[in-house]
Formats: sequence, C-alpha cells, structure tokens
Amino acid sequence: MKAQSKSQQRAAGAALSAKRGETKTSSLQGASKDMYESMTEAELAEMAGTQRKDLPEEAS
Repeated sequence: MKAQSKSQQRAAGAALSAKRGETKTSSLQGASKDMYESMTEAELAEMAGTQRKDLPEEAS
C-alpha cells in the first residue's frame, strides 16, 4: 500500500525505524505508533518508500 500523503509517509518511516530497532518505540506518537503496532516491516517499508514528489502534505 502506498502512502496517500507526505505526513503518512513520514509516520511510516518513523514506525519502520522503530520496527528495525534504530529508534526507541517510546519516541513514537499518534499515527506512527498505531502503524508500528498494526503493520509488518514489509508493509511499512513499502509505505515509507513512496515517492513524495506529487503527494499532498496531508490526506483529505
């Protein structure tokens, strides 16, 4: 699944970083925390890897 907005892509990147053990899970908030708990590493990698060029800042 691809990210629908830049903010969603950033949240997925933060969750992916925590999933890989690069950052502490206690630093996650809001959407990134929910993504960390409900998505696999592969799903997060796909969403975080979405090109941001044509994405809106926030999903409507």
